[in-house]
Amino acid sequence: MNWEVLRRYFTRGVLLSALGLGILFTGAAAFALFWYLPAGASEAPQAALTWIPGPSNTPQPPTATQVPTSTVTPTFAPLESGELGVGSFVQIVGTEGAGLNIRSGPGLNTEVQFLGYDAEVFEVRDGPVEADGLIWWYLVTPVDKARAGWAAANYLSVVANP
Repeated sequence: MNWEVLRRYFTRGVLLSALGLGILFTGAAAFALFWYLPAGASEAPQAALTWIPGPSNTPQPPTATQVPTSTVTPTFAPLESGELGVGSFVQIVGTEGAGLNIRSGPGLNTEVQFLGYDAEVFEVRDGPVEADGLIWWYLVTPVDKARAGWAAANYLSVVANP
């Protein structure tokens, strides 16, 4: 290696400049560490997980248990073909395009839930209930369980299972 070539770069000006830049960068790094770091950086890190001990073998006091009771399940005689009843399928007829008000309860004074259209098919789930001189049945649309309500039997016609 040729030391004579490198010696011309080791002048007093180059060495003082390198020393000055080193002091300047060290001071800037110290300034950044002490004044720009967030206050929480010097605190101990918080745990990301919390240890929850499992159950112990300590016996627990007995709790009261309910004795199962049987409830009566209503049974219905099988429907004759074309007979309107729970489990049969009906379609709306005779509204001449005006539609049938499907209500929140049996009776003409209950809230209208939605409008059922001619030829729309429903499954009968409850009824019959007599109110306001009409016989009412609880209907549910087979394709959308949210479309359900009470309808007057005068505008229903039994259809085969869809």
